[in-house]
Amino acid sequence: MEHYFLSDRELVKRFANCTLNPELFNHEAHLRLAWIHIKLYGLDKAEKTLCDQIQKFDLTFGDGTKFHRTLTMAAAKMVNHFMLKSKATDFATFIREFPRLKTNFRDLLSQHYGVDVYLHSSAKREYLEPDRLPFS
Repeated sequence: MEHYFLSDRELVKRFANCTLNPELFNHEAHLRLAWIHIKLYGLDKAEKTLCDQIQKFDLTFGDGTKFHRTLTMAAAKMVNHFMLKSKATDFATFIREFPRLKTNFRDLLSQHYGVDVYLHSSAKREYLEPDRLPFS
């Protein structure tokens, strides 16, 4: 099952009100939501909205332990970086243009972080600033 059968508006709505099938919320859907929110609100508001909504989604469909603030914000910052270089008007075109966001996300992340943010004790709860290359 793919998130692409939903329009951007429908994906945002279903995710925000937690009616999206959790099986559809994979890494690519996370990137797509970041792309949509950045287009709608800009990076700063997108980061806050994404963190709030993903945390709520995690509490609704899980036990609240999967939300990871640093990964959510880093993903939004990376999506924003590539959006500034893109002329894509839809997410499918954007992700084809920058497939590394989907296929080599860990490698992109390692350019910014020397520590493993997946295992860092506080990175789930609070945003951990990059210790290698800043995002902006």
